[in-house]
Amino acid sequence: MSSPESLILAPIITEKGTMASEKAGQVLFKVRPGASKDKIREAVEYLFKVTVIKVRTSNFMGKERKKGAIKGRQIDWKKAYVTLKEGDKIEFFEGL
Repeated sequence: MSSPESLILAPIITEKGTMASEKAGQVLFKVRPGASKDKIREAVEYLFKVTVIKVRTSNFMGKERKKGAIKGRQIDWKKAYVTLKEGDKIEFFEGL
């Protein structure tokens, strides 16, 4: 069983993520590929002290890369769209 700190890898701060946050009250996270929606919900509620209404996920396959004769592959990853209760907010850049 993984801890909540190791389940959520990073917030995704992009233009699309910012728009989702403003319009729908959603926050985007990069999470471990094996993470279930229930575990993501528990981890976000535990780490940020907010109430999660809904979790949607998207799986992304790692791209194949080639540099000269060396072939490699990036790792697979998962994105989680976390919808928060009205009035709850997660600030990543406080005081800037």
